[in-house]
Amino acid sequence: MKKLLQTTTFFVAMLFISGMAFGQKKYSKKQIEKLKNEVSEIVLNNHKQTQVMVDKIFSFAELGFQEYESSKYLTELLEQNGFEIKTGISGIPTAWLATWNNGEGPTIALGSDVDCIPKASQYPGVAYHKPMVEGAPGHGEGHNAGIPLNISAALAVKEIMERENIGGTLILWPGIAEELVAAKAWYARDGVFDDIDLCIFTHVSSNLSVSYGQASGTGLISVEYSFEGEAAHSAGSPWRGRSALDAAELMNVGWNYKREHLHPLKRSHSIFTDAGDQPNVVPSKASIWYYFRDVTYEGIMEMYEDANNIAAGAALMTDTKMTSRILGTAWPRHFNKVIAETMYENIKQVGLPEWSEDDQTLAKAVQQEVGSNPRGLATDLSSLGLPVTTPRSGGSDDIGDVSWVVPTVTMRFPSNIPGLQGHHWSNAIAMATPIAHKGATAGARAEAMTILDFFLKPELVDQAWDYFNNVQSKETKYQPMIGKDDMPPTYLNKGIMEQFRPEMKKFYYDETKYSTYLEQLGISYPTTKKD
Repeated sequence: MKKLLQTTTFFVAMLFISGMAFGQKKYSKKQIEKLKNEVSEIVLNNHKQTQVMVDKIFSFAELGFQEYESSKYLTELLEQNGFEIKTGISGIPTAWLATWNNGEGPTIALGSDVDCIPKASQYPGVAYHKPMVEGAPGHGEGHNAGIPLNISAALAVKEIMERENIGGTLILWPGIAEELVAAKAWYARDGVFDDIDLCIFTHVSSNLSVSYGQASGTGLISVEYSFEGEAAHSAGSPWRGRSALDAAELMNVGWNYKREHLHPLKRSHSIFTDAGDQPNVVPSKASIWYYFRDVTYEGIMEMYEDANNIAAGAALMTDTKMTSRILGTAWPRHFNKVIAETMYENIKQVGLPEWSEDDQTLAKAVQQEVGSNPRGLATDLSSLGLPVTTPRSGGSDDIGDVSWVVPTVTMRFPSNIPGLQGHHWSNAIAMATPIAHKGATAGARAEAMTILDFFLKPELVDQAWDYFNNVQSKETKYQPMIGKDDMPPTYLNKGIMEQFRPEMKKFYYDETKYSTYLEQLGISYPTTKKD
């Protein structure tokens, strides 16, 4: 479909026959609302299954590219429910697609992230820092709730589609290694979304919301520069050495001088990934890893070119060899107006969860602990997010690449606490508690209703593509920042998980013995310092 809808003229023609485009039965507005209310109720009735999935993924706490337990659990569950599983997508062992087809109709993809944050291990429901395994990873972003939300929505929609003989295809997929922004660009490059009509992505937040148009924040390119010199005895014959670490440090100095002249919308940060072995050996190898961020693709690539020149200069100054490797990329995000407006009507019907006194007590205690205003959980629904008119710098998400190859939105759902700093142990506290469970169920209800809108009104799919082709892509055309020979860095985080997984396994959630993860851990909800 997307290749055909290139002109407004063709869009009008397609709109005329939209009711027959996929051979679908025509449903009245009343019938559609009835089915949407029913699918919402199915999600509500399956809240227990959602809770178990959310808690299970939280307990695995796996870093990017190492999400083996999470992917195994989720794909087995989907396979048991009739989905066909394909693994190893784009050469990534933990990446997969789960497909269920019910005949001719739109193809809708549901995605969310699954990886966690280094050193964010934290007991859920405890309103102060209490690691489960000291130094281990933890869900300090909240990625454990998104795919469970999508599965809950998909299974409810599947039940309605089978009973009513509604044609269409559901595809579920994971945002592997989102914290490294290192998978979705490979999916886009390799054509994973070429035959998909629209994509609904979900991400944890503290409210239930959706937006369209250019989003705030940046895109980025993630690059590691490696230098190779010659080792020597640092005291006995230093003149015979060529220090790779000197080259890496000189690059960092050079880039920091460049940083003074960057536009305020640009951001960059770096870490040394290899700085030598010990002081008495001139380092023969060293590496430094950068994120270069900007609000436009062109700005990102300009920073990348400048960094390449500075790296080459550092190698010349130290008589070392330099190589570089792209470790991840993310385009600036642009979301679809038609999907967002359709979804927001369903969000208004669902509304925010009813937070208990215990939920609010935990939220306020955590906010107090990290120095935020102790205002508790959101009770007023967010408005529809409009396009950013004045670009704002900030974080990145590789869903941006997907948003430029298929009409896409990100639905944010209220499973976390407002006012936290992000990528932090405090963000893990709510993620296996009733707050996360209620938020995921609310999001699944809105998502399921939206999916039915597009299956039962295929003209909406045509309208989404019209916005994509004639508004979003009118002047900006997507091109991957990675080349055909760039491979995803699946080796990242392997050593960290090998170090901590044996101890973390002791905390895996056993849903056959315990109703909730809090029960398994023996946590009184909520636990605050006053308790």
